[in-house]
This record gives sequence, C-alpha cells and structure tokens, in this order.
Amino acid sequence: MKIKESLENYTFVLPAVTIFAIFYVIPFIWVFQLGLFEWDGISFTKTFVGLQNFKEIFLQDRSWWQSMGNAIYITLIALTFQNILAFMLAWACDREIKMKNFYRVIFFIPPVLSEVVVGMAWRFIINDIDGANIINRMLAGFGMPNLVHNWLSDPNTALTTVALVHCWKGFGWGFLIFLAGLQTIPRELYEAARVDGASSWQSFRKITIPLMIPIMILVAILTVLGTMQVFVLIVSLVGGEFAGHTSVPVLRILASMRGSSRFGYACAQGITFGLVLVIISFIQYRFSKRNQ
Repeated sequence: MKIKESLENYTFVLPAVTIFAIFYVIPFIWVFQLGLFEWDGISFTKTFVGLQNFKEIFLQDRSWWQSMGNAIYITLIALTFQNILAFMLAWACDREIKMKNFYRVIFFIPPVLSEVVVGMAWRFIINDIDGANIINRMLAGFGMPNLVHNWLSDPNTALTTVALVHCWKGFGWGFLIFLAGLQTIPRELYEAARVDGASSWQSFRKITIPLMIPIMILVAILTVLGTMQVFVLIVSLVGGEFAGHTSVPVLRILASMRGSSRFGYACAQGITFGLVLVIISFIQYRFSKRNQ
C-alpha cells in the first residue's frame, strides 16, 4: 500500500517535473556543453576549447562585467525608488481616499503595456527626435534652461534615464502586491492602536511595516530577477545600442552572437549570468528565511 501511495504521489508530480526538465534542465545542460566549444552558430564543425570561454569571461572580458555593473545599478534604483514609490502609492490607495479605485487602474496601466511601446514612447519624449524633446521643452518653459540635456546620449545620464523609465514601467506590479498585502492586515489592529492613543506615524511604524516585511522581501526578489534581465526596454529606448554605457548582460550575449558570431562564447556568458542570478536568489531566499 505504501508503494502504491508513493507511485500515486509521484504521478501527480511527474507532469511538472517533466516540463521543468524539458524546458530548463535539458537546455541548461545543452547550453553548458556549447559553452565548451568555439562555434560560429552556422557550421557543423565545433572546436573544443574546454573552460577557455569561461576563463575569458572572468579574467579578460571587461565589457561583460561593465554590463553586469550596469544591470546592478539599474536594479539598485528599482529596489529603492521603484519599490518605495509602489509601497507609498499602495498605502495611499489602501486608505479611504476619493477615487482610489480609479488610481488602482491608472497605476497598473504601465506594466501591462508592451515594453517596445513604452521604450519608443519615452524615446520620443526624452530624445531629440525631429526636435520633439518634450522633457527639455518643459524644462526650458519653466525657466530652467541649464537643465536641458541629451539624456540618452550623455554617458553620465543615459543609464540613470534608462533605470527611471524601467521603474516607471514596472512599479505597477509592486503596487498591486503591496496593496494586496496591506489589505490582509486586520483593521482591528489600527483601531486598537488609535484607542491607545497611537498616532498615524506610530501605527505605520509599529503595525504596517512589521507585518509587510515578508511582502517586501517577495517584491525585492521579483524586482531583482526581473530587472537584472531587462532587455527589450533598453533596445527600444536606446535604439539597439549593444555596447557602451547602457549595455546589460543580455545585450552582451546578443552582441557575442550577432557581432562576432561566437555562439559558444555567448552560451558561456548565458551560463555565467544564470549562475549569478541563482546565487542572488539563494542569498535573498536565505535572508527571507531569517526574517520570517
């Protein structure tokens, strides 16, 4: 009977395990094997180079680690500015304010828009396309001509501009998750705190923040995993620039495939990037377990 029950349990799990193996485990092994070869992606001949591609990534490819730093920079801005904005807006909509349902719909519009559409729209707003730089015109109109700038062309501002557009595009997901978490907090706790003479700030600090810590950790994990893999938005916003001050790891992988036709090296970059994401996810998981 125990064997029969075990087989029945494995039968329920088998479809999920099969899908995971087909679409994740097998491709990972195959890509890792390709990372051990020098291959142009077209010919049938592959030159075995062992771990030379990985050695080049870690010891010689400075542009790869520059792109990794760019992705980390965008992620840090998303973790701070984007998530703080999402949390404060969710907290405001959770309270009794006028038109809060309307605000919920408006705040969720950016995430459901296509990244290509968002990138092209903000490129028109920010960049000087046919003289239509709306941001610079507004700055000049408000009497601040000294702030007029080529936001996507200057290496000092391009990456920050991309990060802020990414935050505008993605804060709605965090907003919804935070709002759902806030609505699970019993209202009786706030009423009891009000009876005891607690101010709004004390209720926020002693009730809201502690009970929302698990939700904050979840949003942080999703933000890191999503932002580190940002790709389409940058291509549509910057215009397909695969190198330089706006490059990120996925763009470097694409550049290795399209520019130098080094598919084996691109596979090694993909494996390295995947391992970095796994390590980051594991660290965040351990941190979340410690705070539960």
